[in-house]
Amino acid sequence: MRLIVLAAIFVGLLVAVHTAGAADKLRIGYSGATVSNAMLWITEEGQLFQKNGIDSEILYLQTTLGQTAMIAGEIQMCVYSASLLAPARLQGADVVMVASFLNKPIYRLVVRPEIRTVADLKGKRLGITRFGTVTDWTTRLLLSRLGLDADKDVTLVQVGDVPVLLASLTASKTIDGALIQPPYYAKAVASGMRVLANMQEMDIPFQRTGLNTTRKFIATSPQLVRRAVKAIIDGIHLMRSNPMLAKRAIAKRMQIKDETELTESYELLRSFIQVKPYPSAEGFKTIFTELSKRVPAARNADGKDFIDARFIEELDRSGYIDGLYR
Repeated sequence: MRLIVLAAIFVGLLVAVHTAGAADKLRIGYSGATVSNAMLWITEEGQLFQKNGIDSEILYLQTTLGQTAMIAGEIQMCVYSASLLAPARLQGADVVMVASFLNKPIYRLVVRPEIRTVADLKGKRLGITRFGTVTDWTTRLLLSRLGLDADKDVTLVQVGDVPVLLASLTASKTIDGALIQPPYYAKAVASGMRVLANMQEMDIPFQRTGLNTTRKFIATSPQLVRRAVKAIIDGIHLMRSNPMLAKRAIAKRMQIKDETELTESYELLRSFIQVKPYPSAEGFKTIFTELSKRVPAARNADGKDFIDARFIEELDRSGYIDGLYR
């Protein structure tokens, strides 16, 4: 026990030394105003990057732009789904997940009221943000689980971000359904649409959003990555202990003004964020199964090769994470 306490103190001293000097710059991208990205905003709102010696710049980069920018070295980290990381890595990109924000799907398949069964989806148009994005990939996964072929039974239509997706379903009626995350799906239901499938209720191990970087950046700046991961872990504790600050960060980024909607978003976040945010190798396996239909190399992929959990493991073994909740 004494060794664990000393190790935890040592971790704190490392951060203190860096904080006392000039902060290291770190650019982190994220792809959308969804609750699965909220830990990044809460960590920033609580100034926990700064407290860990990091001068952070949080950048909204649509669809896959953040991962592309990270691979090009224009930013150092990004918060994106494993369904984007995996194909890039299989095709030779130097990307890896160092912490998990969400390891299960929380989407709802929202459809027009006349669609009552899965069979009714045949021949219909389902909206996605862009081809190759997480909504594209997850829609294909869900349709497969429902016994449908995304390339034969439905037409996938590129629409745009969530506000445009909602408008296309409820106002212009250019699509017949779409996968939409909480709390946004409730707006579609309020307008007369219905939920045909709730992925949150399905037992699907699925590595969704996580904090990603490159192996090159880890090799050149391990201490900076270590402090970034620690800041996120501190942020998870802050999210649980300070709901008011967490809600403020969510409201600011997601433009939520309704208090009920804001509380529901916070409670949803609290329900799926792990205190010890290890990425899930099993969750990557689900991605490989679906991905192997288009990328043969996915058949022999091992989720452990797409994860670098050393920094969480260090903080876990030292007793630092458990110490936050004592």
